[in-house]
Amino acid sequence: MQLSARQARALERIRGELAGLGPCLPGSVVVRTGRCGKAACKCRANPPRLHGPFRSWTRKVANKTVTRLLSEEQLADYQALFDDHRRLKALVHELEALGLDIVDADSRWER
Repeated sequence: MQLSARQARALERIRGELAGLGPCLPGSVVVRTGRCGKAACKCRANPPRLHGPFRSWTRKVANKTVTRLLSEEQLADYQALFDDHRRLKALVHELEALGLDIVDADSRWER
């Protein structure tokens, strides 16, 4: 199987970026504010002063959704790990697209 020069360059770029990644944390992070159930609370005033912010990290573990609340400090510390996971997923997608490109270029499909 021969790679074109463009494909070889793309593969080397992806390999280099993968090598530069550190630990990764899968899942998603959401920062939200909200109202409570107390009728006389400041969150029901006009204008409302909502509770929060609440930072939550959600991911799947053994096919079940697991959510953890993060402190502001934890979110700051872990943000690079979330970013690396997002980049890892993008690089895997690029690697899969490159594989499809290589297979599609194979002249044996034209038989």
